[in-house]
Amino acid sequence: MENIQSIKPTESELEILQILWQLGKATVRQVNDELLKIKEVGYTTTLKLLQIMHEKHIVSRTEEGRYHLYEAAIGEEQTQQLLLGKFVDATFRGSAMKLVMQMLGNQEVSVDELEEIKKLIAEKEKSLGL
Repeated sequence: MENIQSIKPTESELEILQILWQLGKATVRQVNDELLKIKEVGYTTTLKLLQIMHEKHIVSRTEEGRYHLYEAAIGEEQTQQLLLGKFVDATFRGSAMKLVMQMLGNQEVSVDELEEIKKLIAEKEKSLGL
């Protein structure tokens, strides 16, 4: 399998991955039906995207009778970490603090979300021995 660091899913590929992470395994038709809930897309476009993703080792494919079943070959959390790391490096010169400050300054944050953020900070401090 290709090194996860070299995988760069496009926006359309990420939409398909989201569906596959939710469904597990799915046919082209099932993926296309889910995509149609969020945007206009043809069956052949979905098929071609899944074929490309298979070539890039982003999805795996197995035969079930007349159908191909597709499944994400890369994990959701692993993909999020990789893409976020690349985004932080490119946009915030690698500074997690700049990212968090920007997010907190520009987004509505609920009390529950703030409590979760505080817990994460406390856990990080504990792991660093602070």
